[in-house]
Amino acid sequence: MAEPFAVHREVQIEAPPAVVFAFLTDPDKILRWMGTDATVEPHVDGLYLVNVTGANIAQGRFTEVIPVHRLAYTFGWKERADIPPGSSLIEIDLLERDGGTLLRLIHSGLPDADACAAHEKGWNHYLGRLAIAVVGGDPGPDSHRTV
Repeated sequence: MAEPFAVHREVQIEAPPAVVFAFLTDPDKILRWMGTDATVEPHVDGLYLVNVTGANIAQGRFTEVIPVHRLAYTFGWKERADIPPGSSLIEIDLLERDGGTLLRLIHSGLPDADACAAHEKGWNHYLGRLAIAVVGGDPGPDSHRTV
């Protein structure tokens, strides 16, 4: 059986894991770097619902939450048959490294190479914005936002 399509990203962030974790789980902090609206319930089976661009709504459920160290949640897009809610998995590990945090992300279960490339582009964009926001910076207007 072929290995599922996946995005693998790593980014070094100049903040401790607890601060990075907050920017991944607190709706107000999420909106500093991604999205127009967010409902996040960071516990097993809790809801992950983020309107990422103003028109594209990501939805899933948390499958693993280890405060300040690891998050895993199902993921998909509302009203999209190619990647419906819950059809892929995002795993994020936060490792203390070099006075900050090494964020390791795997987004697996994507349906094909095109979806993988599109999500890799999105993750590159948003993880860059996250790294700026976490340290108190302003990532500026989101070029992926549609409204």
